[in-house]
Amino acid sequence: MTEIDTAVQDRERRQALQRLPRAELTAYQLQRLNAMVAAVAPLNPFLANKLGGRVHLETVDEFARIPFTYKDELSMSATSGGIVANLTYPHDRYLRFHRTSGTRGRPLIVLDTADDWRWWVATWQYVLDAADVRAGDRCFLAFSFGPFIGFWSAFDALIARGAMAIPAGGMKTVARLEMLRSAQANVLLCTPSYALHLAEVASDNQISTAALGVRSIIVAGEPGGSIPSVRRRLEEAWQAEIIDHGGASEVGPWGVADPAGRGLRVIESEFIAEFLSLDNGQQAQPGELSELVLTPLGRWGAPLLRYRTGDLVRPEWPHDETCRWVLLAGGVLGRVDDMLIIRGVNVFPSAIEQILRGFPEIVEYRLTARKQHALDELEIEIEDRLHDPNRVARELHVRLGLRVAVHEVTLGTLPRFEGKGKRFVDLREK
Repeated sequence: MTEIDTAVQDRERRQALQRLPRAELTAYQLQRLNAMVAAVAPLNPFLANKLGGRVHLETVDEFARIPFTYKDELSMSATSGGIVANLTYPHDRYLRFHRTSGTRGRPLIVLDTADDWRWWVATWQYVLDAADVRAGDRCFLAFSFGPFIGFWSAFDALIARGAMAIPAGGMKTVARLEMLRSAQANVLLCTPSYALHLAEVASDNQISTAALGVRSIIVAGEPGGSIPSVRRRLEEAWQAEIIDHGGASEVGPWGVADPAGRGLRVIESEFIAEFLSLDNGQQAQPGELSELVLTPLGRWGAPLLRYRTGDLVRPEWPHDETCRWVLLAGGVLGRVDDMLIIRGVNVFPSAIEQILRGFPEIVEYRLTARKQHALDELEIEIEDRLHDPNRVARELHVRLGLRVAVHEVTLGTLPRFEGKGKRFVDLREK
């Protein structure tokens, strides 16, 4: 059998798993989960403690009685160097060392075995399927060479695919644009923020991003890939298809773009997904705002059960489509700890970004939340080529029903981002 035949069979298998009826998918997930429990629980005190003596799970209801796992539980003492607490094997069994971004709390070091890493690479293939990445494509990774796991997992997944992986770490933006052109790359991988910044710098340097030949842009790390106004701005600037992706260092590459651009699908062949209603903490109803809870099924070296991701989503379960995996309408809508309650109205930074990105003249922005007595207050700074913040304030009032202070700042003074954008400054705790 040739490599092409194997690749075709692998893709057909992935497509078949997406079409499984819900009952068959649940049975498949439980079989995968029990295989992990049987192999790992005797070696992993963290996992065994969560299982409470269970060695086999018969039903989803039994699984739902296992305690949740929280990020704080993964932190070990300072003498451990910040390595996560849920490792199965001695450290010399692990080959991959990565670290969380630290944007929310202290950075955590995550380790992966060779088998874990093969699972990362195999799961990434769903994302590359969605972007129609083919053997022979030239794929440009506009990330640093730091310990960010998304870069390295994507890099190895592309190589496994037979595509050319072009690293672009340690370079200024103009140099990256020139390298993107000279390498004739047709797929770009970066954050939504950086794709916007690349387009901004290209415009400032009389470079046409649309003429660079990029066919697809795979974005992750921020909600922007599923925010319609951000998608439109990127599509117009690059004349390329935007493919969103969801992942986290602690759990793995869990989300793949919905083909119709409606949000993200959880890769349910590799993750058990649950949804906790933000109103009552119970299982969410379709379309209800909820917190995403994930259990990865293939990362035995650092297993997690019912991990509270902190991501806010609205799940839907389509039954008449080629892909039956749960749809997160609009992708990740925000974070539980980012939600603002301004004069009784729940507001998420992603909702404000959707409005602000609808103004093509706004180059960059920043949100700052403060406490005014017992109430949340929000201030917005914008770089605006029209120099008219009042029109933005009016639109926010119409769309959100809130009066928000909007101030103009000088072009080029707000931060730009290569990794995750940090446009939301939360001073409420301070």
